[in-house]
Parts: sequence; C-alpha cells; structure tokens
Amino acid sequence: MGNLLKVLTCTDLEQGPNFFLDFENAQPTESEKEIYNQVNVVLKDAEGILEDLQSYRGAGHEIREAIQHPNDEKLQEKAWGAVVPLVGKLKKFYEFSQRLEAGLRGLLGALTSTPYSPTQHLEREQALAKQFAEILHFTLRFDELKMTNPAIQNDFSYYRRTLSRMRINNVPAEGENEVNNELANRMSLFYAEATPMLKTLSDATTKFVSE
Repeated sequence: MGNLLKVLTCTDLEQGPNFFLDFENAQPTESEKEIYNQVNVVLKDAEGILEDLQSYRGAGHEIREAIQHPNDEKLQEKAWGAVVPLVGKLKKFYEFSQRLEAGLRGLLGALTSTPYSPTQHLEREQALAKQFAEILHFTLRFDELKMTNPAIQNDFSYYRRTLSRMRINNVPAEGENEVNNELANRMSLFYAEATPMLKTLSDATTKFVSE
C-alpha cells in the first residue's frame, strides 16, 4: 500500500515511474470490470454526499432554545423535531463510509495482487487507479467539510442526551428505530474523529495489509 501511494504521489521526475497515467480517458479492461463496477456504484453517490454535507446547517438555534427553557415542552419538541432528520443525514454519511471502505478493500486487492509491482498495476489498470485517486479526493473533501462544521457533533450529542432522557422517563422516542443504541455508539466514535473518513480508510488499509 505504501509503495502504491509512493507511485501515485511521486514528484521526482527522475525517480518517478516511466509511464503516463491517462485518468481522463481511462476505461476498465475486461479483467477490471467486476471491481470497477462495484466501486463505481459507490462513487456515483459521493458527490451527493458532499453536497448534503456542505449544506448541513444544524439545529443550533433550536437546541439552544430548548436548553435555555427546559420546562417548555413546545421548545423541546421543536428541537427534537429539528434534530431527528439531521441525525438521519448523519446516519447516511456514516453508512456511506462503510460502503467506501468496502470499495477501497476491493481496489487494494486488485492493485496490489501478485505478480505485478505497484507501478505495473497502475500502468495496466488505470481505470482502477483513477477510482483509487477519486476515493482519496472524496475523503479529503469530506473531512475538510466535517472539520469546519461543529454543528454535526453538537446535533448528535443533543440527540443522544435527549434519547437517554426519554428512555429514563419511558417516553416513546420517534426516530429511535432509525438510529439504535449500537449504531449510535459507532456513529459517535466516527464523528469524534477530526478526520473520520480518513481514519476509516486508514484502518481498513491497515487491516487489509495485516490479513
């Protein structure tokens, strides 16, 4: 994996790989098509994920109002009603990270298999190399947007606190079925990372190398 990244990011022309990566016109060969099509299904949704994340505004105002007036049931309901659909979006982002991880593992398997070197793989399988680069580009964009949006963690923290309080008081919680406790724990760990998408893919790569 390290050698693959070195080839992709090489800036020393004298030491660099002696071949041309034609990312713009790269088309999958017959042997690449199965992996390529699997990854392409995931990447088709990547732009929509970034657009949704970029437009994520959060429920900061509603949450502040609810916290400042804890006995006002209307404000509590308003905040909860604002947060639940946002948590649905956060769930979608998290689930996409799992799909992207699976796609990356497929690409790594194809681009690091014997008997070819990383350079030979990139020369022979340029369509897969392009997808690998697209995953890296998406990862950096996602994490950049996440880092500049504190509303994400604030919304999710409020959701979990409110859900816990509802359980204690035996109050039915609309939206609980969408994010159960186990999933909420995994999402919490994901969004606690400064660069959650990079961490997910880094962990997947480490696991791939160790297997």
